[in-house]
Amino acid sequence: MADNVIDKTNTEIGAAGTEHHSDPAALGFDATMLVALSMLVVLAVMIWKKVPAAIGRSLDAKIAAIRAQLAEAEALRKEAESLKAEYQAKAEAAEADAAAMIERARHEAEAIVAKARSDAEELVVRRTRMAEDKIAAEERAAVQELRATAADAATRAAARLIAERHDAAADARLIDQSIREVVAR
Repeated sequence: MADNVIDKTNTEIGAAGTEHHSDPAALGFDATMLVALSMLVVLAVMIWKKVPAAIGRSLDAKIAAIRAQLAEAEALRKEAESLKAEYQAKAEAAEADAAAMIERARHEAEAIVAKARSDAEELVVRRTRMAEDKIAAEERAAVQELRATAADAATRAAARLIAERHDAAADARLIDQSIREVVAR
């Protein structure tokens, strides 16, 4: 009979001969009620152990860390923008300095070219003057040489003429006359 009772609780056989299963039950609760009750117990334990507060604190800490990272990123962005502005200003100043240096170099080059031209002109004038002085000196030397040659030729010609026209008596007279003139002075 005990076998029959167990069989009757687990399965009931209908009039048509088909089996019908019943759901397990304990203390008058079926499986759905037991799951709901166990969930309520878990939630009660979680609330009693303050799990939601711990989760909130954890989330708050993560939010604070994210906000700190955002603030740091904002500060870094501002610093990067200021550095960018500073370097742009430096680049513009460097470009202005480069333009000024180029302009100064251009003026210096023009001054150097102008000085070189004036120096070249002065050199040409000086060399021309030196060449003219040299030519004049050569002319004077040539004239002096020509005069010396002419005087030498005249002296030789005069000596020959004197030798031809004067004899020893004329020479003696000429010497006596020269001595008298020297003594008279």
